[in-house]
Amino acid sequence: MSQTSVRELAINGLWHNNPALVQLLGLCPLLAVTGSVVNALGLGLATLSVLVGANVAVSLIRHHVPTSVRLPAFVMIIASFVTCAELLMQAYTYSLYQILGIFIPLIVTNCAILGRADAFASRQPVSAAAVDGIMMGLGFLAVLLVLGAIREVLGQGTLFSGMALLFGEYAKHWQINVFADWHLLIMILPPGAFFTMSVLIALKNIIDQQLKKRQAAVSNTVHAQPSRRVRVTD
Repeated sequence: MSQTSVRELAINGLWHNNPALVQLLGLCPLLAVTGSVVNALGLGLATLSVLVGANVAVSLIRHHVPTSVRLPAFVMIIASFVTCAELLMQAYTYSLYQILGIFIPLIVTNCAILGRADAFASRQPVSAAAVDGIMMGLGFLAVLLVLGAIREVLGQGTLFSGMALLFGEYAKHWQINVFADWHLLIMILPPGAFFTMSVLIALKNIIDQQLKKRQAAVSNTVHAQPSRRVRVTD
């Protein structure tokens, strides 16, 4: 796989075709568990690992699965990786697993994972499928972290609270107290999640529009430059 392909997959997964901001997939867990950064990071890492594993496995079997059972096979593969992620969280981050609750098993039904398996991984070699899974997972994780950080700061007045749930006892002192006496309770409730997500989508659309205008202006400038006349003598 060429470097250009890696760059295109990275830009596509992180920005142009971001599963959360553009495709609007996986919104249920994204909006439900992003009340804090640690919750967002836990779900994001689990989703990333499942997405990469599922993409690689689907790419490996793409020539051996009949079309009639393709989707059931993909679901079984995804469910297997979700079970592995669930067991690992129960073993090493049990408290965080209890907080995330049903949203870890529900990764099986995340349309972003099944969609990438069907639309991309089932048609591409393993290397491209792995890179696509990593970039799509990082794009989803980035939105989770931004959403969780905004909601935690405005709703609880802290940042990185409860990181010991994921990284152990030495992460207890990572918490940053941003606002001591001012909290916006609605931000940790469902309406706050929808409002913050709508702001992020609007900001992305504004940035895209500004980039298109800048590219159009550069293109018009290039075409408007007069061509130089070259005098040729014998």
